[in-house]
This record gives sequence, C-alpha cells and structure tokens, in this order.
Amino acid sequence: MYITRSLVRRLNIQRTAYPIQLKSNSLHWSSIRKSMPTPQAEPEMRLHEFSACEVSDALTKLGIRGGGFIPDIKMYSPSMDNVETSMCGPAYTVKMVPASDKTSPSLQEHFVDTAPEGSVIIITAPNYVKSAIWGGLMTAGAKAKGAIGVVLDGRCRDLAEHRARTFPVFARGQSTVGQGGHTRPSTINEKITIKPIPNPGDASSPAEEFPEVDVSPGDFIVADVDGVVCVPADMVDAVVEKCKIGREVDAKCMADIEAGKGVQASFKLHRGK
Repeated sequence: MYITRSLVRRLNIQRTAYPIQLKSNSLHWSSIRKSMPTPQAEPEMRLHEFSACEVSDALTKLGIRGGGFIPDIKMYSPSMDNVETSMCGPAYTVKMVPASDKTSPSLQEHFVDTAPEGSVIIITAPNYVKSAIWGGLMTAGAKAKGAIGVVLDGRCRDLAEHRARTFPVFARGQSTVGQGGHTRPSTINEKITIKPIPNPGDASSPAEEFPEVDVSPGDFIVADVDGVVCVPADMVDAVVEKCKIGREVDAKCMADIEAGKGVQASFKLHRGK
C-alpha cells in the first residue's frame, strides 16, 4: 500500500527499523539502508512530507546537477494524473538485458520474489526496447511482498490490472508486448545508471545535455505526478533541511503574490533574486 502525503501529515508516523532478509544474497535490508536514524522518523517518512519538485530543488541547491530528476518517466497507475498519489522508499534495483545476451549474469530467483517490504522497485532496460518490462502479474507479486511501487526505465503493460490494485507504476511508456523473448533480468541490488533519451530527430539537443542518474540500492526514490527523483542515501538529512527552508520561503512568496505585491518583488524579498 502506498501512503499519501496527507496521511503522513495527519498521523505524524514514526516507526522502528527492522531487518528484512533478502533471499537472493543473504543481505539484510538494514545494511542496504545504510544507517537508520533513531528515534526520529525513518528517512522515507521525513522525505515523504515533500513533493518531488521540492526534493529536486533541494538537490539542485546542494550541487546535484539535474536535481536528481529521472526524465521522461511519468505516472501510469493508479492513474495518469492523480495528484494525491506519491511514494517514497529505498530503491531495490534491477537491471534488464536483451534476451539474446548470454554472457551477462542470470538470476536464480524472480526479482519480484526477492523485493524487500517497503521498497521501490526500480528497473532499467535498454532504451530501444519497445516491449514491456512490467505487467499485471508482477504488480500482484510486488504488492504481496509489500513493495510500495515501481519505477521503470522502460515500458509497462496491463494498465487496468495495476489500476485495479491501486499500485503506483511510473514508466517511460506502455506496450502490448510482453517481456518474453525481448529482455531478461540480469542483476539486482547493484548500482544502475539511467540515461536520458534523446529527443527524436533533434541533433541539436543531445541527451548528454541532461545528466544521467546513478541509483544505488538504498537510495531514496521520491515520485509523484510531477515526476521521479533519486535522493542519495547519504544526503537525506541535508535534503530534508533544504526542503523545509524552501517551503517556508515559498509560503512567504505565495502570501505576498496573492496579496498583489507582484512576483518579481516577492522573489527579490524572500528569495533574494
């Protein structure tokens, strides 16, 4: 089950950490999460207070080029435009390779079966692939395991099934074609790199102009109707503090703008520009 921001604010949830066994490699989820802050709320609860835009602004101010934004990925479930849906959790990474690749590693178990409870499954596939890398049966399995959503550097299918389960699915696109014969999972819980896709036919705007995003296991994924952002695990505290400051500044700007004081004057007064 995903948690809406309004529920987090209402309950002011604080939880205790507990290890979850990963069957595939005998690692504990607590080790992937690096250190667990106590007694304050866990990182995902503190980050979940803020929108993807606020988090991206914070990362930009902290020197992360591109603000951690993973471009071209949008929400497909529970709907295309549900402003109440957001998710935040530690990344469980999966790398897909072409089915014809016989040299890359193979998994002994299905990657959905080893997804840790509370994780965001994030999958990368070759960007030329037009077949889906996620379908309705995977959503059923992921939800049974307690994963809170999936982010696809690739395509999904079976939209009605994801939406019926209200399972958050963020993807680059959709397809009617299944994974079989096109791609296969190769590795889990290793750093993946997600590269932007070039604009078709626009040689003047190469994809390299926007930075690629590295996602390591245990980094935090924040996603909502505006898009998907990756927060390095060791930057959570700094990001939360920047988000708090940014929200206070924006609230002052909004109050002045609504009072008719003008955008430029309000920005200059509160943002210093």
